[in-house]
Amino acid sequence: QVQLVESGGGLVQPGGSLRLSCAASGRIFSINAMGWYRQAPGKERELVASITGGGTTNYADSVKGRSTISRDNAKNTMYLQMNSLKPEDTAVYYCHADLTSVTGRTYYWGQGTQVTVSS
Repeated sequence: QVQLVESGGGLVQPGGSLRLSCAASGRIFSINAMGWYRQAPGKERELVASITGGGTTNYADSVKGRSTISRDNAKNTMYLQMNSLKPEDTAVYYCHADLTSVTGRTYYWGQGTQVTVSS
């Protein structure tokens, strides 16, 4: 069974940094695009950043210049380095992956990790 597990969330002061990780496990043949989404209370889930299998990245305007998405294909792991964090970055951050496993190609979501930016 495929699982995506996020880690690295927490409480950080404005201007601080966090590094989120998303590890995919299970009988995975290949991982295509991966991405980070976030959902703040009362708001819809939104894309934060994405990365293709070839390493092409895309960022939401709200985090562009402050965040870096990367992946380690050998470890089936994706990262999101977030700097200069703002209170409006507070949300639950979800990992998403388009991958191929023994059951075929489909999309998976992680359980989410809370990021709180507050003094």
